[in-house]
Amino acid sequence: MSPSVTLFISTFTTLLAIINPLEAIPVFLGLTGDKDVSEQKRIALKSCFYSLLLAFFFLLFGTLLLRLFGVPLSMIRVVGGMILTRIGFQMFNPPPHDKAGSNATDADVSFIPMAMPIMFGPGAIATIIGMVSTVKDSSEQFASFLAISLGIIATMSVTCLSLVYSRVILNKVGPKGIDAATRIVGFFVAAMGMSLIFHGMIEFLQSYGIVGGKIAALWDTVFIS
Repeated sequence: MSPSVTLFISTFTTLLAIINPLEAIPVFLGLTGDKDVSEQKRIALKSCFYSLLLAFFFLLFGTLLLRLFGVPLSMIRVVGGMILTRIGFQMFNPPPHDKAGSNATDADVSFIPMAMPIMFGPGAIATIIGMVSTVKDSSEQFASFLAISLGIIATMSVTCLSLVYSRVILNKVGPKGIDAATRIVGFFVAAMGMSLIFHGMIEFLQSYGIVGGKIAALWDTVFIS
């Protein structure tokens, strides 16, 4: 399997797990419960469009912002991994609170809170910047950025379809089904976060000559291949 295909699959699966359309459905219906079907579809499309713009902003300028502030990409992997791990644990064992929200208003919720932070929050930002940080070979930069872009578009397409047909999905799956799926996804999100943490730590230590090439090669063989 080519590196670009692997990067596409990694971006798509990780972002889809972080955004978790099944978890966003009750929130979306809670915020738009008093709207008709056509208005709900309009809000769903706007929310996903805003999320897509945010994703491409951090894809194009996220690394530049890090360079301006002097933050190494290895530390972004570590911090991003910590965020993903925290989100994963919260998804696996969610705190008791009413996430759906019972007070729907006439305010436009397509950007806040739907696009940000519900659909595109710190976890998604860390994921995109973390994926960009894996692109090291300049000869494959275009293919890698194309793979990440396609992964983002695919994720937002699935999320948009989930929100547009949210009523049908909720009736079919049910609240308990959504809760079970969220917990399972949370387990794998936490595992992805731990992988980013260890990979970032090894890259950081290797940059200072603390970790030798053999250990890094062993890490790549076990966890990347």
